Amino acid sequence: MAKDMTLLWGSGSPPCWRIQIALEEKKLQGYNQKLLSFMKGEHKSKQVMDMNPRGQLPVFKHKDYVLNESYAACLYLENQFGGQGDKLVPECPAEQAMMYQRMFEGLALNQKMADVIYYEWKVPEGERHDSAVKRNREALTAEIKLWEGYLSKGPGPFLAGKTFSLADVAVYPSIAYLYRFQLSEDRYPKLAAYYNSLKERPSIKTSWPPTWLETPDETGKLKDI
Repeated sequence: MAKDMTLLWGSGSPPCWRIQIALEEKKLQGYNQKLLSFMKGEHKSKQVMDMNPRGQLPVFKHKDYVLNESYAACLYLENQFGGQGDKLVPECPAEQAMMYQRMFEGLALNQKMADVIYYEWKVPEGERHDSAVKRNREALTAEIKLWEGYLSKGPGPFLAGKTFSLADVAVYPSIAYLYRFQLSEDRYPKLAAYYNSLKERPSIKTSWPPTWLETPDETGKLKDI
């Protein structure tokens, strides 16, 4: 079944990792895959551009259907293979509503994280301002505090309650990325507990970014957040 699926991906990319986790959860191992290098610019190769004119990873294809947005691909996989592997959308209306809410809130976390981590890479030197750096860091701090609060008040150990769901598939890679850049575990104990508790989940452990296994954590850019 997975043999008619193809994934072009880059190691450490939260969007790529989301799809990998979803595929593992739905027991869709054995798909065609190719690891590409961001450093070598392979995400701009003809193979990628032919399927994703934005020149971004991931690129996911099932039969003739191309889904390059990771959220779209995860939702598609759950809808098409709902009876296979672990069910990722809760039956309970309250938990389902929470799942969709947290899932899409994850986009805000990802954006605010990127605004801090990639500021110097995205913004030309002459256009950088200390006030923007401060503003971005304050926005990320407030965002992380929201997630710490969600986990403190939540009805279960997962983002949408008592069961692992698409909310976790979508948001866990971003949370792991925070810790890759040395976010303080002591400052956000609930978030740290969530991060560490899911490290050993088979779908996450199996798809853990290979470059993260090979190299130490990045500079402590988020230590003071």
